[in-house]
Amino acid sequence: MSFLNWKIGFEIELMSPRGRSRQDLAELIAQQYDAKVRRVFHPQSELSQVPGTPLFQNLTLGFEVLDKHECLIARCVDDLTLLENLDKTAKPKPGWYRIVSDDSRLLQLVESQADAADSIADVLKPIASLFSTHLEEGPSGMVRIADRTGNPIAIAAPLPGERERPCELITPPIETNHSDRLEILLSAARSIGFTIPVEGATHLHFDATPLCSARVFANLVNLLWTHGENLKRLVGTNPNCRRLGMWDEELLVLVNQSDFCQLSWSDAKTRLAKLELTKYCDFNIKNLIHTIPSKFTFEARIFPSWIYAQPIIEVAALMEAILRYAIEASQISPTASLEWKSESVQEFLKALPLDENYCSIWLSRVTKVISDKKNTYVDEFRLTSAPLDTSHSTLDHSVG
Repeated sequence: MSFLNWKIGFEIELMSPRGRSRQDLAELIAQQYDAKVRRVFHPQSELSQVPGTPLFQNLTLGFEVLDKHECLIARCVDDLTLLENLDKTAKPKPGWYRIVSDDSRLLQLVESQADAADSIADVLKPIASLFSTHLEEGPSGMVRIADRTGNPIAIAAPLPGERERPCELITPPIETNHSDRLEILLSAARSIGFTIPVEGATHLHFDATPLCSARVFANLVNLLWTHGENLKRLVGTNPNCRRLGMWDEELLVLVNQSDFCQLSWSDAKTRLAKLELTKYCDFNIKNLIHTIPSKFTFEARIFPSWIYAQPIIEVAALMEAILRYAIEASQISPTASLEWKSESVQEFLKALPLDENYCSIWLSRVTKVISDKKNTYVDEFRLTSAPLDTSHSTLDHSVG
């Protein structure tokens, strides 16, 4: 029931209880594996209210769990989209800070030269040395650095508002024993009271190597364009999730040009690179086209957050079957997004190369999806997909 046949990286958004942090989870996982924890920087972006500066780039504090061979076991990092149920008036936790800049290139420089283990007072000193300038202390413990002409480089600021509590639990790519490896990590989270955030989501990163074909890519786009909304309803996408949405129609037009499927993958990427793609959508294809060596993946972002492995494995099996269908089909024609009809959704599921047990699970779920816009069946999905945890109220494990 838990067998998958794809290399997959998992990102699961969680929330620590008050008084705990993502560092506590990393340290507990390290104890289970007789491993070590390393404090690291985690790059993120957020919308800015400053005119002329659409985004602020951030380095927040994360924690890597490394085995004796320095191989990654898990990473526990911040996610700036997780905002609800945090006490925004809470004072900064000692030792916790973030580094902010309006230029991602400068933050990459900070990340490569500074040590996340350093204190806020010391962390930007190597950057000051590079620019032959000095640190400026600001209000509320902030430290600012500018170049010799006064242009800002970066600011290190204490981390207020319980920002140590959000935790995106990230795995390295997993090739085998997906369920067992996930459950070890999530059982650690449950044991110290971690719960699901109001905005919680689970992101699956599938190794993109088998998808490097113009025909396969076009098939995948057409499949998800047609069935994407129904898939979101089927899996119970959290309505409070941020940064979701379907692709621009330009993508659909491009992959259905008469000669696209005959292109080499290199030529197909050249055409696709002309589009303004974003990772913040239901299905992130940007990493296939603008290759980042450490993240050459197809990312599915529509899944709610879970604190048990079983439902995550079930959605991974469903998504894997869709990818394999795109690979195996000769050529899939574009169709408008389908309205929800139980019969057509069941027909689609039966057409997928989906293991019989998983197929049975998803077919049974179709009948549970009700017309209510709140999709209240999600709570039943979450509870029936996980062993009963009597240490917490079931409300603690529900979305929003």
